[in-house]
Amino acid sequence: MRTFKYEILEEIKERWSARAFSTKQVSKDDVYAMIEAASYAPSSVNEQPWRFIIGFDPETLSLLQASLTPSNYEWAQHAPLLIALISKRTHTKNGKDNPYHQFDAGSAFAFLSLEATKRGLISHSMGGFDKEMIRDSFKISDDYSVLLMIAVGYHGDKSTLSESQQAREFPGLRKNLEEIIIKE
Repeated sequence: MRTFKYEILEEIKERWSARAFSTKQVSKDDVYAMIEAASYAPSSVNEQPWRFIIGFDPETLSLLQASLTPSNYEWAQHAPLLIALISKRTHTKNGKDNPYHQFDAGSAFAFLSLEATKRGLISHSMGGFDKEMIRDSFKISDDYSVLLMIAVGYHGDKSTLSESQQAREFPGLRKNLEEIIIKE
């Protein structure tokens, strides 16, 4: 069970990476609200390097599902929505490397996931997918990194998961503040 020493945003308290998804569809309004929330994440020199591939239509969703590793496909195939997060590695103004693009894209995911939680949705990010398949399928240029796959939907019945996945279907514990603060 998670415990909180301080009063923080409810969405932070409630957010966790569940794997049991309901088949209930996510509205486009909810999806676009999550993307808009992501668009307000901080970014180095306001570059906003993040881009999203949204699996609304069956063809796009199938391509995103097909890229998943077997262990992620096992549960994520039930999510009604998958979103691929990519990030531009170079600055738009001068073409030089942007050393912060992944940090910025991670911030965008954090904002997206908190907005999902606020809307009663779950979001679960994954690194286990074929990034080159996504690059090829969606003709992503080399100046972008394919970073994450995100499953989004409503929380479902954990009995739909395999026994091993059911054992993991709970909010993970967090380290104490003393463990993550190096120096005060």
